[in-house]
Amino acid sequence: MKRLGQLDRYVLSRTLSGVGVALLVITALITLIQFEELSKTVGGRSDAGVAELFYLTALKVPGLVLLLLPFVFLFGGIGAYVALNRRSELIAMRAAGISAWSFILPSASAALIIGALVVGIANPLAANLSERFEIERARMTEGYLSTVPKDVWLRQGDDASLTVIHAKLREYDHGSVLLKGVSLFIYRKDPTGHLQFSRRMEAKQARLEPGHWQLTDVREASAGQNSIHSDSLSLRSTLDSEAAMDRFSSTEAVSFWNLPKAISETELAGFSAKAYRLRFQQLLATPVLFAAMAILAAAFSLRLTRLGGLAPLAGAGAGIGFLIFFFNQVSSALAGANFIPIVLGAWAPSLVALLSGLTLLCYTEDS
Repeated sequence: MKRLGQLDRYVLSRTLSGVGVALLVITALITLIQFEELSKTVGGRSDAGVAELFYLTALKVPGLVLLLLPFVFLFGGIGAYVALNRRSELIAMRAAGISAWSFILPSASAALIIGALVVGIANPLAANLSERFEIERARMTEGYLSTVPKDVWLRQGDDASLTVIHAKLREYDHGSVLLKGVSLFIYRKDPTGHLQFSRRMEAKQARLEPGHWQLTDVREASAGQNSIHSDSLSLRSTLDSEAAMDRFSSTEAVSFWNLPKAISETELAGFSAKAYRLRFQQLLATPVLFAAMAILAAAFSLRLTRLGGLAPLAGAGAGIGFLIFFFNQVSSALAGANFIPIVLGAWAPSLVALLSGLTLLCYTEDS
């Protein structure tokens, strides 16, 4: 592997510094906006103080920052190259016959590596913090936000049985799943794979413990038989608290490493795992998107510097960022509606951004 020269390391350090500054600015803006939002939604409905609101904000902000990281690389890269242009350093490099590829590829490679680290390390941490945010917000509001005023449905199953769980209320209780007003419909699978109704259970509440549901005040009835009452009863479960909470959460709250398990368990329980599959492919495409943003930042900077004017440069960078974000939303919606394959919907924005940057950069080099 070719070692980076002194000039390459210098440009790379300037680029990473620009990305760092952009990250600090965006993080500060998100923190202020989120704190204001939580002050209205949580502070106005509980006795939470400033310290607790800042704690909630700290739990929520990492997930939002990760969502905007591609734009951090875009705007940070543009800022870094603009600074180099102001000092005429890029002009001197170009006049000396140094190809733009020699100092852009290290930056793109660094963005690719950082993207992989974000997906493998930062994403699971942010997902855990998001889960803690939901629990702490529920605790601070004393049930105002922790109780969901709509029916909750869950499925669990294996090769021999299927259990459909319906509850009227769901609450967070120290990170565990607590359901109230619970009805459980248990089916057995015959040798042909068809479901046969076995029994129904009604419970005042059900708490998900490791490997089983702990039911309270239970009334159980099998087909054609009288009901039997029990004060407490255990029912084997194929779900754990994390998997059950994943069913209640958005796909963004499920970590990268838990997505394959969520896909498998969701499909085993008879649900569509399309949203989880789309999210998994989007995370796989994230490093490519980061690298594409780094290349786009350089390509726009080099081309527009020749034309003169930094305002058009900033406008073009903001415009391309908006277009990529909009295209990503449209592509995800089309994939979710089965108009295009999931892999295409997840990878198209990253690949289009990468090819656009490479095309513009090649045109700039040849012109």
